[in-house]
Amino acid sequence: MPQNLKTIRILMAEDNDMDVFLVREAFDQGRLAVHLDVTENGVDALAYLRREGQYADRPRPDLVMLDINMPRLDGLSTLKAIREDPDLRTLPVIMLTTSDAETDVLRSYESFANAYIVKPISMDNFFSVIRTFEDFWFSVVRLPQVPAGT
Repeated sequence: MPQNLKTIRILMAEDNDMDVFLVREAFDQGRLAVHLDVTENGVDALAYLRREGQYADRPRPDLVMLDINMPRLDGLSTLKAIREDPDLRTLPVIMLTTSDAETDVLRSYESFANAYIVKPISMDNFFSVIRTFEDFWFSVVRLPQVPAGT
């Protein structure tokens, strides 16, 4: 287990089990302690973030990763809902998706995504992207502190 003072909590909304597996493996091989919670769609991601139903006891994540193409509520709609919620709008949100369509990139940034990452096809590249993501977001960037009790 990687050593650091604080476990980083990430909520990943992703319906592809293989992508979840790859992200988990990449974080497990990283140098930081990352706790990854996963929901399969935007409806569940919002319930998690709002601590509703089965997610009532979940702490607020440090960062959210959203896929664009998900059932029930897609990533762009989920992003918009997060940004419209005063309690959630300061959460960093990263779009991690297979779509490299310029319209999806533009719509994500227009909805105030903090970053847009296209999932690499090869496993080696996928791991490299996640390690770079980890280094940047948790070693370089200063994230907002989660208020006590949340």
